[in-house]
Amino acid sequence: RIEANDPMALRDKGRTHYFDGDYERAFEYCSKAAELGDMEAHCYLYMMYEAGLGVEKDKGKETYHLEVAAIGGHPRARHSLGCNEVGLAFQEDSDSILNRAVKHWIIAAKLGDDDSIVRLTEG
Repeated sequence: RIEANDPMALRDKGRTHYFDGDYERAFEYCSKAAELGDMEAHCYLYMMYEAGLGVEKDKGKETYHLEVAAIGGHPRARHSLGCNEVGLAFQEDSDSILNRAVKHWIIAAKLGDDDSIVRLTEG
């Protein structure tokens, strides 16, 4: 399936390399899967750019991949966007940013993300 450019197969291969600590190969496979529209692959790219695993840390690329995954319907990415907004809200002391975080968690909860449900019910 990898030879046929199946995005799920490419992402799965990338995930295997990711958990084996071979981040360069993980990046290669996940990048290809993301180009083909795999939202979970975008999440792996987000994590790699965030932590500098196999790539240079890059806040712009980190944010790009997280937002693409969230917009594409990935519940965990949407949850993470909410968490990022909370951090920003406290830095800037902004209720409007905090409200955006809550909106992200509501969307993630509707997509089945348990952590977002916990965040919403704990206040």
